[in-house]
Amino acid sequence: MEDVLDVYQRPLDDKRPVVCLDESTKQLIKETRIPIKAKVGSVEKYDHEYERNGVSTLFMMVSPLLGWRHVEVTERRTKLDFARCIKSLVDERFKDAEKIVLVMDNLNTHKPASLYEAFEPSEAKRLLNKLEIHYTPKHGSWLDIAEIEFNVLKKQCLNRRMSNEGFLKSEIAAWEIARNNVSGKIDWQFTTKDARIKLRKLYPSIR
Repeated sequence: MEDVLDVYQRPLDDKRPVVCLDESTKQLIKETRIPIKAKVGSVEKYDHEYERNGVSTLFMMVSPLLGWRHVEVTERRTKLDFARCIKSLVDERFKDAEKIVLVMDNLNTHKPASLYEAFEPSEAKRLLNKLEIHYTPKHGSWLDIAEIEFNVLKKQCLNRRMSNEGFLKSEIAAWEIARNNVSGKIDWQFTTKDARIKLRKLYPSIR
């Protein structure tokens, strides 16, 4: 825990940007009846019945000090999908960085081995050499700032039925552009000092 909290206290460094990564899902839902649009004196009406149309995986990548975020929408949650997200961070978004300081939780796909399953060994090693990885502790995924950004996404964009992946991607892309344009930064205030006071029950007792 303290390792991640110390990372969040680092000043902005363009050569070593901090990026938080997390995953979530969105169930795709088709309407069984055409909704009735809202009009003066009447709210929108839609039937409580619906048809499931699959589930999409969302990879959230956010740099809290830069006010940047990107959401990758995929059909599945696999090691290959995770590896492709890492490659896009290294070779596209932060190609000029010396190291990407990556904070993420301990999901089974969030491992260096995933890169070796997706790419040739030399390529996997090249990508890993660009990463400084910090894992949140078990049951401590709340320390991943990407979770905060997911909460914003869900409230502002995903709090409605979406019928297919194409529509989901277009809506998330529009949200992402608007959010990045206002450079919505996340000011993390919880420090190691706070943790030792407020979460002292989590520390071993030394007698």
